[in-house]
Amino acid sequence: MPRYQIIEAPSVLGLWPSGVQDAPRVLLEMGLGTGLGIEKTTRLEAPPYDPRRDPATRMLNPAGLLSYTQLLAREVWNMLEDGDVPIVLGGDCSILLGPALALRERGRHGLLFVDGHMDYWDAAVEPYGEAASMDLALVTGHGPALLANIDGLGPYFRPEDCVAYGTRDHFYSSDYIETPCPAEIMRLDVKEAHALAEAGVDQALARLTDGRLEGFWIHFDVDVLDDETMPAVDYRMRDGLSFTELKRLLGAAFDTGKVKGMTLTIYNPNLDPQRTIARNLVAALLEILNRDEII
Repeated sequence: MPRYQIIEAPSVLGLWPSGVQDAPRVLLEMGLGTGLGIEKTTRLEAPPYDPRRDPATRMLNPAGLLSYTQLLAREVWNMLEDGDVPIVLGGDCSILLGPALALRERGRHGLLFVDGHMDYWDAAVEPYGEAASMDLALVTGHGPALLANIDGLGPYFRPEDCVAYGTRDHFYSSDYIETPCPAEIMRLDVKEAHALAEAGVDQALARLTDGRLEGFWIHFDVDVLDDETMPAVDYRMRDGLSFTELKRLLGAAFDTGKVKGMTLTIYNPNLDPQRTIARNLVAALLEILNRDEII
């Protein structure tokens, strides 16, 4: 079984301080760390939040995002160098930038993007300036170069090495606007995920385990889950994956032995006062990560 390490990344620089900054603490309190046999975690505090939109990039907190991405990238890089598998607990989806940069510095990797939203907004038209709505665009080289091309390394993931799984904002989001997305990104939306079941999982993983890649990263935004299962998110939509579908996907992904790490984002404890949702989420994660079949 892989040797996991947990990084607490309570950043809301790409969103707002709605409560997702407390997710790492709550998930650990619910037993995620102890369930993985982890006694000590690494916590990386984010720079101060600035609610003003930057006129040059049209984004919130671009300078803070840059410094935090570099900080997180160094920590992920060091863990990978030690042979560990980082589990990065956010926070908002902009934390994906850190692992993406770290992996780009280590070779060519894929991305399994498991999210209810495509997160491919153009910074010029995104209504709130939130990097959490642009993370897939940024890590595939689209957006302000300050974040999409750090140290000239963009794109951190090539579009043809990415799979977006379970998206449904194009069906259900009231503020959805179609923005150009590379055709090379494989998208299996929520309806296809429901219909294809195991075949869809196999299709996604076939791309990510191709011999041209040295492995792949998983980005898991909990809003990919069904709204009745996971209402503790800031941008709710109906439908979504069940825990059974999630475990089938992520379990099979980890079973490949090719997963380099995972980001977990957007769970908001303020919307889960009894912690019932957190307990169910932790139980599902432990079932996925502690599988005996994992090499």
